[in-house]
Order: sequence, then C-alpha cells, then structure tokens
Amino acid sequence: MRATTQHLQKRLNTPTASEQVSRLPIGLAVIVAWLSGAMFMLSLAPYGYWIIALLSPALLYALLLAPMSNKRAFIIGEAYGMGLWCVGAFWLYTSIHEYGYVSVPLSLLAIAVMGLGMGLFHAFLALIFNRFVGKQPLAFAALWVLQEWLKTWLFTGFPWLFVGYAFTEQYWLSSLAPVAGVFAISFVAVLLAASLVEAFRKQAGYLLVSALLLAVSIGLWLINPAWTQPKANSKNLTVSLIQGNIPQDLKWLTEYQYKTLEIYANLTSNQWDQDIIVWPESSIPMFQTEAWDFIAEVDRIAKLTNTVWLTGVPYKDDTAYDPETDKYTPFYNSVLALGAEANGIYKKQRLVPFGEYIPLEGALDLFPKLAGSPDILSYSRGDANQSPLQVKGHNLGAAVCYEVAYPDTTRRNAKGTDFLLTISNDAWFGTSAGPLQHLQMVQMRSLETGRWFLRATNTGVTAIIDHKGRIVQRAPQFERTVLRGEVQSRTGMTPYVRFGNYPILIFIGLLLLLSVLAKRGAKHR
Repeated sequence: MRATTQHLQKRLNTPTASEQVSRLPIGLAVIVAWLSGAMFMLSLAPYGYWIIALLSPALLYALLLAPMSNKRAFIIGEAYGMGLWCVGAFWLYTSIHEYGYVSVPLSLLAIAVMGLGMGLFHAFLALIFNRFVGKQPLAFAALWVLQEWLKTWLFTGFPWLFVGYAFTEQYWLSSLAPVAGVFAISFVAVLLAASLVEAFRKQAGYLLVSALLLAVSIGLWLINPAWTQPKANSKNLTVSLIQGNIPQDLKWLTEYQYKTLEIYANLTSNQWDQDIIVWPESSIPMFQTEAWDFIAEVDRIAKLTNTVWLTGVPYKDDTAYDPETDKYTPFYNSVLALGAEANGIYKKQRLVPFGEYIPLEGALDLFPKLAGSPDILSYSRGDANQSPLQVKGHNLGAAVCYEVAYPDTTRRNAKGTDFLLTISNDAWFGTSAGPLQHLQMVQMRSLETGRWFLRATNTGVTAIIDHKGRIVQRAPQFERTVLRGEVQSRTGMTPYVRFGNYPILIFIGLLLLLSVLAKRGAKHR
C-alpha cells in the first residue's frame, strides 16, 4: 500500500511536457520562443501549412504557463514577436536592400529593429497574460486578438501576419470571416492551440469550448448561408487586368516614363472589346497633369469602344508648388475611373510610412532647407468616407496596395458596392513571400465582404477572386501579360460589413474582464 502511495505521489509530482517547456532556462526559453515565432511564416502563403498556425501560438502558451517574473514573460513574448516579424516580414529586405540601395548589414539591422519594435505587441501580450489575467486559453486567445487588432491602427498600423490568414482557404474555419472577420478566425485558432496544450496537462474542459466554436464554424461551412446575392437583372462584366511587369528600378526613371506608357498602351490595344480594363497602381508614373494628353487619348478610345478604363496615377489638381502660399498642394495615390459610363476618383487612405509619407513631418520645420525640398513631399490621405466609383451602372469600391490589409478600411469601402478592386505594385518585394501574403489578404477581404475582387498588379499576383475568397483566375508572376475574365456584381451585406469588429472586440473585452476579476477573486480566497 505504501509503495502504491509513493508511486502515485511520484506521478503527481512529475511535470507534464508542457510544464517542462515552461520551466526551461531563460536563454533556452528565448531561443524556443524566437523559433516558435519564426516558424509561423510557414502557415501562410506560399507554404500554407496551416497546422503551424496552431503549433506556433501553442508553444508560446506553453512557455508562459509556469509561475514566472513579469520580466521573464516580457522577454519571452518579445523573443516570439521578434522571430515572427524578422522571418515573417523578411520580404521587406528586398525593398530596403535592392531598391533602397542600403548595404546588407544595415538592411539586416533595419529588419532586426523592425522585429524588435513589432515584437513589443507580443511582449505586452505575455506580460499582461502573466500579470493580470488567469493563465487559461480563453484569456490567451482574447489577448492575442487584442494585439492583432491594435496592429491595425496603433502608430498608423502594420496589419500583417495574423493567425486567421493561415486559414483563408480552410473553409471549415474561414466560414467565420463573413460573420465576424479575420479576428474571429484568429480567436478560435489560438483558443484551440492553447486548449490542446491544456489537454496535455489533463485539463480537457477548454478543448470542449474550442470544439463548440469549431462546430459553429463547420456548421456555417456546411449550411453555406447566402450572406450576399447576385445583383438582380445584371450580367457579369468582362474585364481585362493589365500586368505591365515594369522593373522597379526603371519604373520611376524620367527617361523610362513614356516607355512605361507605351507598354501599357500596347498591352491594351486589343482589349477594347471588354467592359472594363484595369491598369495597376501608378501605372502612369507621373502626375495626371503631366500625362494629360495621353490620358485624354486613352479616355477617348475607351468612350468610342464603350469601355471603362480604371488606372492608378498620382493625382493633384494643378501644380505641386503654389508660389502665393509658398506651399505644396496635396496630392494622392489614386484610382481614376474614365471612359464610357464611368466616373469618380478614389484617393488612398492608408499610406505606407516613409514610403508615401514622412511621420512627424512637421518636425522638418526645424530644418527649412529640408522642409522646402520636393524630394521628401508626402502623399496626402484620402477621406475615410469616399463615394464608390461609378462603372457601367455599378458601384465599385477601391483599395490601393497595402491598405487592403486593413479589414475595417476595406469593410467601409465595400458598403453600397457591387464588387471591389485593388491595384498594387508589389515589384518592391521581388520573388519573396510578400506579394503572395498580400494576395491571401485580398482573399480574406472577399470572404469578409461577400464581394468579388479584381486585383491588378504590376508584376503579380494579378487575379480575380470570388465572394467566397476563391481565386477564379490568376496571371503568372513576372510576366508582361493580360488576364481576361469576368466579375460578378452582388448585393446585400455580410454581418461583418454591417457590424464590423465590434462583436469580436466586445466578446474578448468581456472575457478579459472576467479573467481579471476571477484572478483577483482567487487571490483573496
């Protein structure tokens, strides 16, 4: 009997695998955390190993389970976040080194600094998880979604590398997208990941909660509710998406500008039988005032052939410099709708820091010579509530380049529209994973809004995506080509378009509040 008792006591005192992970020496814990974050990239395009999107946060959860100092938790979270961003967003290296002409050591340093800064989101997640809430899967998943949401607006936002994107084509889970957006998918996935860790610790209750939410998601997938419907009495519109494949190092050279216009004009010359022709972002690599004769001629041909022409162009009203006010007039990264039965201009709302605007630009007033230099002029932000473009009796919502990564911006732009358009120039990122991750985000925006998406790019990936986030047609990357296809107009609003992120934010807010109160109550017992 005594031997049996000793054997049971020994088993009770033996830490589980997850407890052993959480008690690793700090140096080893940092390495494991960094690698756990770094591996997450394999869950996204072009790799698509979605199981990694469960394993990666599960390892971070296991590392944080044991009682520890707030400092240790912060360091582990920072290591995870740095691994996530240094590897997951390494595509930035191409634009910094190859097109920014920054040396290899300084480019790598820039990536490391970026990773260090963005890693703070997970560092504070880990700190709050360790200090303020109960160490259980619901609180961990809620904090995860909170830090993802913060990335969409804090310090202008960098909304990349969300867990939910790994499940874009896993419709048993992405069926939640039209209901509550990408953050709902992230919540369920991270909850499942942490619950599996708890299951190893013989705590199966949270796994039942995960299973319940998965059942809801799978049920939606099987029922396949029609959140939006094809527009009544409306035929599909034929489209041609023009992919110029202009090398990034030549695109903005003054001596190559007219060559670029010639390339796009030649690619378009036999496409005037289509309803819509789309040129990508900044396919006219000069202000519209400088290319007005060319624009007017293409517009004339489009009207003669009853075609809509949509093109990306830097837009300003007249001249950049006003000698009367000694200031530069605002100019925008824009989409123009021209040709037959077309009207409107969309001005990009979400600008790329240092690429399209200078943060804290007012500080340059301290340096008058710099402040007056046209070389550092910033684009201006377009209004948040712009009217849709008018295209052959349809409302078209537009997004320019990386702003399609912002779920709420695309949601607002989708209201009252029949289909959506995004134009981009991902040539900055070469053959890296960046453009493919970007495409994956457009697929998620289609799911969330229940709208077809046209995506026209300079070097790829040019694609037509349906209202379920499925790629209907796709052009090969890095080829000068035209993608011909059709786009369907749809009406109605998904719950996500109607309510936005409020439901999931209220839900995680309540979970965190309850977790904080429960932890305080446990301390006083």
